[in-house]
Amino acid sequence: MTPAIFVVRATVPDASKREEFDRWYRDVHMPDAVRSFGVRKAWRVWSLSDPAVHQAMYQFDDVAAMERAVGGDEMKRLIVDFNRDWPEVTRTRESFALAQTVDG
Repeated sequence: MTPAIFVVRATVPDASKREEFDRWYRDVHMPDAVRSFGVRKAWRVWSLSDPAVHQAMYQFDDVAAMERAVGGDEMKRLIVDFNRDWPEVTRTRESFALAQTVDG
């Protein structure tokens, strides 16, 4: 079983709203997405080279589980909620199959 990772890249253009966005994503959106998707784990990062860029990664057991989650009604609801709360924040979404991990 090959794990799959769903990545959402958001651009928060207004620097004065980044802290509020960070708090909302941490306290509201990510916990809701984790419950809704049933993921193995999730994490998020802010870009050091472009402070407006935020990425959230959701790890699924396999591609089929990811496709079910991101193609379902819960995903549609999460998108509606995000658009309602953060209409000025643009997003892209990408899906990946894990190719390799190396522990150092």
